[in-house]
Amino acid sequence: MTTTRKIFSLVLALSSAIASAQYTDEINTNRPGQSMSAFAVGQSVFQMETGVYGIKEDHDVLNYKARGLGLDFTVRYGVFMEELEIIVNTQYQFDQYTNALETYNRNAFRQMVIGGKYMFYDPDKNYAPKQNLLSWKANRKFNWHSIIPALAVYAGVNVVGKNNPYTFPTDGISPKVMLITHNHFGKWVWVNNIIADKVTTDYPSYGFITTMTRGFNAKWSGFAEFQGYKSDYYADGIFRLGAAHLLNETMQLDASISSNFKNTPSILYGGIGFSWRFDADYKDILMPGKGDREDELNKENAKKKADKEKRKKEKNKRIDEVAPVEGN
Repeated sequence: MTTTRKIFSLVLALSSAIASAQYTDEINTNRPGQSMSAFAVGQSVFQMETGVYGIKEDHDVLNYKARGLGLDFTVRYGVFMEELEIIVNTQYQFDQYTNALETYNRNAFRQMVIGGKYMFYDPDKNYAPKQNLLSWKANRKFNWHSIIPALAVYAGVNVVGKNNPYTFPTDGISPKVMLITHNHFGKWVWVNNIIADKVTTDYPSYGFITTMTRGFNAKWSGFAEFQGYKSDYYADGIFRLGAAHLLNETMQLDASISSNFKNTPSILYGGIGFSWRFDADYKDILMPGKGDREDELNKENAKKKADKEKRKKEKNKRIDEVAPVEGN
């Protein structure tokens, strides 16, 4: 694999997959950002994305603070088709909470969502860009087709246990839905999530996440991300920075830091993560896209070569049949 192709694959490792297929040579993961990409991991592919984080939270008005650690754990599995995956996303947190009256320890699932994602539109499916054999510059100018995003939808269910210190008592089981857009501009990938969360509860939340990712070389990528959300109870904006390092085709390490812009409360947290893909059961699926022309040409050339060999053998056979036998 050339360096250019490795860089291309690594960019998508943080934010998703190549344009013409769901499955990539290298692992593609949503970490270390919080946005979800439009592309799935690939049919029959199992993927684990996990991380440990530390959190520092202070509220100047309510006069409380919290210090703790947490564990993110996400499982993704491609089912039925290339465009569909099942996702289980969990976050468990341990912290010490202190207010004006007391200090006590808390621990519970801060988040548990079970859902599925389906990519219903890929602008590069059945798209083959024309190559200008006479102009190097023409082949490298901005491709306006890349403005059209890939589109996916996500639907999930929040599961909240009783006496959870991180949620409202009335939250219970509630839906979460999302529209996902995904653009690829050379070495850059831009992902957007538009989210409606806990819409049937007393405090539904609406927001968005926008993530820009760039590949620096065959092993390293970096990202910047902004998340905004609003409900009747709480609204905030969080900015994140991070990087990922590709260990091999199935493993990735990452690190990130996040902070908000207010002091009611002020939030600072950072973490490290690890992602791993199991793809031994994956079978290559030919999907129409801009990368398929090369595959078609290879198949055509192989067929032509085989036909040529066949004709050569038939010709030699006819010559042997009509040639005089020595000694007659």
